[in-house]
Amino acid sequence: MREPNLSDRLTRVDDSISAWERRLAAGDAASVEDAVEAAISATSTLVRAYIAAEGSKPVPDEASDLLEAFRVLAKGDPSWNAIRENLRELAYYRNCIAMGRRDALPAVPERMAVRLARHVLLYVKTRCEREGRL
Repeated sequence: MREPNLSDRLTRVDDSISAWERRLAAGDAASVEDAVEAAISATSTLVRAYIAAEGSKPVPDEASDLLEAFRVLAKGDPSWNAIRENLRELAYYRNCIAMGRRDALPAVPERMAVRLARHVLLYVKTRCEREGRL
């Protein structure tokens, strides 16, 4: 079986985010943990997919932290810092949940997590289109 290409990965991430958006719009009482983990998984996939498509840097292991993978992506290219705060926000949500500090999360963290993932997808996809990768 062939490895999914960049376009396939972006489509899968888009589908996943869209499913979460529909779920939340329908009023599904999604768990914050599940939404945050789905958003982190989506953004991690985007970071790794771009690194793999670009080809000049080693692709971080699937088990590596999102922010570690981002550091590989952004090294030598500060334009990627446009999405850094989105990724840091997702890591912050995960840490708040792990520390039992839900009071430190925004009013609707599950919606915010999905929006952050959507923003990262749009940035990566637009960049890929501009660079002729799609």
